[in-house]
Amino acid sequence: MHHGLLRRAHVVLEVLTRGVCLPKMPRVDFCLACRDLVSSDLGGKPNTVVQVSVVDPRKHQLVFSACTEMVEANKDPCFLSGVTFPSDGPAAPETVVKLTVYDARDKSHEASSFLGTAAFSVSDLLRAKDERLTLLLRSSDGGCGAGTVVVSRLKMGEMEEAEHITTDVPSQKCPLVCDPTSHGSTERDRLLTGPVFTNPVCKVYRFQTVDNKWMLVREQMEECTLSFSIPKQLLRLYMQEDMSRVQDLKELGELSPHWDNLRKEVITRYAGIISSYQETLAEMEKITGPSFKPSCCKAQKSLEFVPINLHTQRMRVTCPRKTDASYDIVTVGAPAAHFQGFKGGGLQRLLNRHESEKKSFSTAYQCIYYSPEHTAKAQEVLSSVSLLQPLITSLADQLLQAAHERSSPGLREALKNLSDKTEQFVHTLKDELVKSALLALHAAQPGYVSKNQKTPRHEQSPARTPADKTTTCNNVDDSIPHHKEFDEEEWDRVWASVAKCLNCVIAVVDKLAEEDDHNNEQERVAEQQLADVITSHNPGDWREQLCPLVARLKECVTEVVDKAKRAVTFVLLQEAACSIPQGFLLQQRRDVVFSQALAVLACGFVMRLYAGMQDKGFLKQLHLVGLVAQFESLLSTYSEEIGMLEDMEVGISDLQRVVFKITEAKTGELGDIQPVVRGRRDHFTVEVPLPGPAFQNMPEEIKEGKLLRVFPVLFNVGINEQQTLAERFGDISLQERINQKNFEMLEFYYKSLSEKVPHECLPCFQSQTEIKELLETLGQNVVTKRRKNVEILWIASAICRRLNGIRFTSCKSAKDRTSMSVTLEQCALLRDEHQLSKDFFMRALDCMRSRLSHGDFGRWEDPEAGAAIENKPTSRHFYPIALLLVSSHLLVVWLILSLVFLLAKYQ
Repeated sequence: MHHGLLRRAHVVLEVLTRGVCLPKMPRVDFCLACRDLVSSDLGGKPNTVVQVSVVDPRKHQLVFSACTEMVEANKDPCFLSGVTFPSDGPAAPETVVKLTVYDARDKSHEASSFLGTAAFSVSDLLRAKDERLTLLLRSSDGGCGAGTVVVSRLKMGEMEEAEHITTDVPSQKCPLVCDPTSHGSTERDRLLTGPVFTNPVCKVYRFQTVDNKWMLVREQMEECTLSFSIPKQLLRLYMQEDMSRVQDLKELGELSPHWDNLRKEVITRYAGIISSYQETLAEMEKITGPSFKPSCCKAQKSLEFVPINLHTQRMRVTCPRKTDASYDIVTVGAPAAHFQGFKGGGLQRLLNRHESEKKSFSTAYQCIYYSPEHTAKAQEVLSSVSLLQPLITSLADQLLQAAHERSSPGLREALKNLSDKTEQFVHTLKDELVKSALLALHAAQPGYVSKNQKTPRHEQSPARTPADKTTTCNNVDDSIPHHKEFDEEEWDRVWASVAKCLNCVIAVVDKLAEEDDHNNEQERVAEQQLADVITSHNPGDWREQLCPLVARLKECVTEVVDKAKRAVTFVLLQEAACSIPQGFLLQQRRDVVFSQALAVLACGFVMRLYAGMQDKGFLKQLHLVGLVAQFESLLSTYSEEIGMLEDMEVGISDLQRVVFKITEAKTGELGDIQPVVRGRRDHFTVEVPLPGPAFQNMPEEIKEGKLLRVFPVLFNVGINEQQTLAERFGDISLQERINQKNFEMLEFYYKSLSEKVPHECLPCFQSQTEIKELLETLGQNVVTKRRKNVEILWIASAICRRLNGIRFTSCKSAKDRTSMSVTLEQCALLRDEHQLSKDFFMRALDCMRSRLSHGDFGRWEDPEAGAAIENKPTSRHFYPIALLLVSSHLLVVWLILSLVFLLAKYQ
């Protein structure tokens, strides 16, 4: 029975107590040590493991909770991994904890010998001197066992040279780390846990430093509610945008039969996408339970917009002679369209292939080919005019209000804002694409004939369009019975009229302002004369003089917007017609990948923002330059993972279209702190609400609504055995191109940062290596031909942390490879920044990874435990970095031996 319980070791202690309404108590962390143990083998030293259980008073039975790492050949073992409770629910002082000590014959714990048991209550530990208990082990028959077990309370705070910590400093607790139910947790913890991060899972360790003192390390992993919240919001925005596009297509007016048929087909395609997204959203609304998608559901259609295994992880370190430090990382499965599969490759390859085929599609569908640049420009114009028109209308009304109040300063200020936005509006429309698109639209209407056309249209050759001098418009309808002329200069006159109206408004405002200034100079004249001057100018005169001009300006703007929207909508119609059906499938795939990527980025941004709210240097960097978001990928460039990497590359690149905006939460309710997404596919804004006091501490630029940029960069190095095959027999050019391209982006970000932000704003690290030097080393590694060059990932992560950036680590499912990478990085940080003893490095690494070998190891490394099928075997394919670097030779030997075996078998 003991062996079965031991194989089901969990990471987190789940404490079951009497009743439901027990008072909350602080989190209790304790560590274990044993003394004078005797191995089951006579004269030998035991390989000690301690199993931790609690008593369920309602059922009068033990409930297994946790297990320490194994300490080999030591009769006085001191365990590095601690035990944490409460985790999910409150604990009461009468909670009884039982410790069972085993001598494990091997790391699999298949054969373990019982050494003894001990028990204590939480109240015993809290009342004990220095909160430390020494318990005598009992044998299975109730007699005295061989040895004792020492239980010591761990506290995050000031360290002593002893094996335990004695002072708790609540003010040092950092956001996102502490249990929100704990006494002394900060307001920020309570605000974030619930609306953004939920279900915290903790693990504590104590490691020895180079000067033989102890540091305390706490890992905390949490789920992120944005895993579902962001995709739901994006789905609504996608549907809203597509429905608006359908309405714009219907408002194009009468078209020739050829174009009308294409329009109907495109509208049908949009309707199919909208219907599909509505079904997906409806299915997502039904989902309850964990706030993440387990990897077993990665190919489930209803969850394809949700990132895989999105979790945040923070490591908090308390050292004897250094300020507490925290290190954050976000782990997630690679953003990719797993449901759609990778048979034809990923997004990057599919988009390139589709773009090369669109020209032939344009000939087949008899439509005009527009390059991606033209299409992007059309979408930009459509977005700009949709935003600027209501803004110009609002500013025009403000101008009239200032005139009504006869406020000369207000009049000038309103005019300045109106002039700026109107000039921006005119500049946006002063583009050859809009003019040529308008001509193409007229050419697609029944009865169109150009000025130079002198013979009936059915006798003419297909007309050339100015949209693209290298392509031909083959949309001629021979059945048109009548003609009408279109003036190509009409568009120039239409948008120029907006500028003329604005000039008229400016002239009248200047005149009124000059008169007002002149009247102010007459204040020294006699009282009666001044009264006569005021009487001769009715306060309503200003508004009456401006009202007709402003109304005409609004009319011109409306006319221009109507023509421009119809013109660029026709461009998008042609692009959509040339893309049927592949383009619509690619758009859906891109929507899926971007949804996953944005949920991940928003999670990291919120985590980083709350961690740096008191850092003025960080906030200055945030609004002056923006943040770098470094995505570390461990995907191989072999088989279907190539498609995942191609999807991920496009998804991460599309994040450049995202900006963040910090707002003040409307109320103190938890739901009002949830980030909100606004915008459309070519530009999204994520609004991050902050509670009133936190928002007021932000820099003025942020409080005024300045948009905050994020610079996403992606570095990939495959580390598994499939990457060995790719490097020996395949192609790794995709990985090389990604790393080179993103290195240049990272270099550009650092250059911008150096020009605008002083180096004092950046965090300090023990290593004295300059960022510039690290960038040079990274550049050399990127161009160096070296197998499984993990130096690229290590250097990139170091640069990101030095730049106050956001760190993300991904593999296929954010499990095996991701866990190995994160634990290695954490131990490296403890060594480089907190003087972790070299003798303890491997032991610390093994300790953090020891839970990986405990069979069903719970939610820490495999968050989907409990959400997946329970009898699903746990993956045990863990590949230490050092082994992977040399495994290519072992793999070749294995292949040769396998071939020999198969030949012998079938001979």
